[in-house]
Amino acid sequence: MAYQTIKYDIVEQILTITLNRPEQLNACTATMEREIVDAFDRADKNDDVCAIIVTGEGRAFCAGADLSSGGDTFDRDTRRGPVKRLPDGAVDYSDPKVSDGGGKIAMRIFKCLKPVIAAVNGPAVGMGATMQLAMDIRIASEAARFGFVFSQRGLVPEGASSWFLPRVVGIAQALEWSLSGRVFPAQEALAGRLVSKVVPPDQLLPTARELAREIVNKTSSVSVALIRQLMWRMLGADDPMEAHKIESRGMYTRGRSADAKEGVMAFLEKRPAVFRDKVSADMPEFFPWWTEREYK
Repeated sequence: MAYQTIKYDIVEQILTITLNRPEQLNACTATMEREIVDAFDRADKNDDVCAIIVTGEGRAFCAGADLSSGGDTFDRDTRRGPVKRLPDGAVDYSDPKVSDGGGKIAMRIFKCLKPVIAAVNGPAVGMGATMQLAMDIRIASEAARFGFVFSQRGLVPEGASSWFLPRVVGIAQALEWSLSGRVFPAQEALAGRLVSKVVPPDQLLPTARELAREIVNKTSSVSVALIRQLMWRMLGADDPMEAHKIESRGMYTRGRSADAKEGVMAFLEKRPAVFRDKVSADMPEFFPWWTEREYK
């Protein structure tokens, strides 16, 4: 796919996805939604990508959904054509036309096998805020601003943010930001644990790349893929035994792997490890059925 609204650049095994509609503050369109999903599809299949950074071109990260259609912006029947109806005339909510675009992005990032770092360079509101929640680490520029503004637009949160946001920042903080819909500065995002670090604008990408390089250069890509999925998916487990069962499978399969042997020997020999296992070929056999689920 030739991208129109994002940039896709790989340097030193780090993929940088840049939202690229700077004149529109990188407001998200249906085209951008499709391109972001495609970019993550490509990244998962490419063993030369070991970490991903997402940022915005120009002065904004993402100003949310493109509102150029005016009052009909969020009217699915008007924008996508009438949704299916059941025999009694009720809406058939299984119709793909009902699915929100921000949710498609969030769920694709959630299922990603590579670690994802958000480098928030400027305003990030609506979809621009929710799409970050499925990313693993968020670093903000001092110029960044955040807003879960849906209540001020007559909407509800999207992008699966009612699941992600309370888990990232806690229910009280999630409700304060979501009920008020106000826009808040980077330092408040740091205090509320939405981001892990706030840095000067010129240090944002170098900081993100330094962190990405540490992951790329020092870790097993297969281990990272499994750790990412373990952490996110166990947030929904109802008992620690669920984590124990999956971790036991992971320890058994990874303990027999070439990467595990290399990691131990490199430590004993006091040298950098050279991990050779690939996400494309060396994920454990239990992994597909553990993560497969239909998202509509």
